[in-house]
Amino acid sequence: MSEIVTKPWGWEKRFAVTDKYLGKVIHVNAGEMLSLQYHRQKDETLLVVKGAMDLELEDDGGRMQTHRLIPGMSRRIVPGRKHRMIGVEECEFFEVSTPEIDDVVRLEDKYGRQGTSSA
Repeated sequence: MSEIVTKPWGWEKRFAVTDKYLGKVIHVNAGEMLSLQYHRQKDETLLVVKGAMDLELEDDGGRMQTHRLIPGMSRRIVPGRKHRMIGVEECEFFEVSTPEIDDVVRLEDKYGRQGTSSA
């Protein structure tokens, strides 16, 4: 069972939703971006399979660093680490994670979505 969820920046297809893990394909349109966010519990790893994206990722010192990811490159994002994905060009990546599907704390959101923190 795969569920496609439309997002303002593209879409995600949830291909594995279990009580142990979560698997998604995420498509980001060129020039669009996900919210600047972090997860309280969710631990995830990304693998780019198409196009190019910039991953803004907080380093160990709390500074945001930008990583250009192209097909074949992957990054792990541990709980509590701020991050945002930006479509440099139309891109797709696999995300595998722990199963906390709704564990998203939005700090900034280009699309003004509900639940964005002002912190």
